[in-house]
Amino acid sequence: MRSRTADRLCAEAVDLARTAAEETAGAWAVGDHLGVVAEGDRVVTHSFACEDPAYRGWRWAVTVARASRAKLVTVDEAVLLPDADAILAPEWVPWSERLRPGDMGPGDLLPTEADDLRLEPGWMSVPDDEVAVPEPDLPAAAAAESVVAPDDSVLPAPDAVTAAALAEQLGLRRARVLSRYGLHTAADRWEESFGTKSPMAQAAPAHCVSCGFLAPISGSLRQAFGICANEFSPADGRVVSLAYGCGGHSEAAVMPTPPQPAAPVLDELGADPLR
Repeated sequence: MRSRTADRLCAEAVDLARTAAEETAGAWAVGDHLGVVAEGDRVVTHSFACEDPAYRGWRWAVTVARASRAKLVTVDEAVLLPDADAILAPEWVPWSERLRPGDMGPGDLLPTEADDLRLEPGWMSVPDDEVAVPEPDLPAAAAAESVVAPDDSVLPAPDAVTAAALAEQLGLRRARVLSRYGLHTAADRWEESFGTKSPMAQAAPAHCVSCGFLAPISGSLRQAFGICANEFSPADGRVVSLAYGCGGHSEAAVMPTPPQPAAPVLDELGADPLR
């Protein structure tokens, strides 16, 4: 069994350990000797306070050792270790979890997962072999181009209409579309940014639902949202709630004419005494 009693020669090698720490960090960054810890047989770690203000609560740990029946002590390693009150970097978070709106720049890619709750399969994601398409009645001309199976059954021609081909013709080319969960999360986001509870909407003369600058959108979201097209509005080009509003409402009252100051009165009879 290894002894946990510090080796005498290794424990006395304080100057050797300090020299190794100063060569690593500089003499200004190595402080007082904090103690000795036995790591094993003839293996000892010396601790020194770290004077670098950027590493408050850290310590320099220099491990020294000597061979069996040898009196020469050598340095194994010199490292900087944190103590209980050390300032540490926050725990690493994957990029997909720390990404925030507005972080993407030109050339950046943000792949979505296959089970993303915001999306659901569209027409193009249905494999052709999983779609039951009724076999058409082949005329004589098309029957010549059909394939005869080994059991003498006639298979449809290679250009038979499939769900994917039909979706391609109808313009439904998206493999995935927005799910109900994706719609709800987007609506909550837009309502928080440009909704009825914002300070701008609270002070607005009217709501966006009656504004001429509101551009309607399609789909189910048009019942609650639209796009602002007023260049002077803080929500220009943004999706706004129909209950949102700002001072740029198209039907806002005309600004009142500022009052005209009274004409100046010139006293031509009185006189001011001067020295």
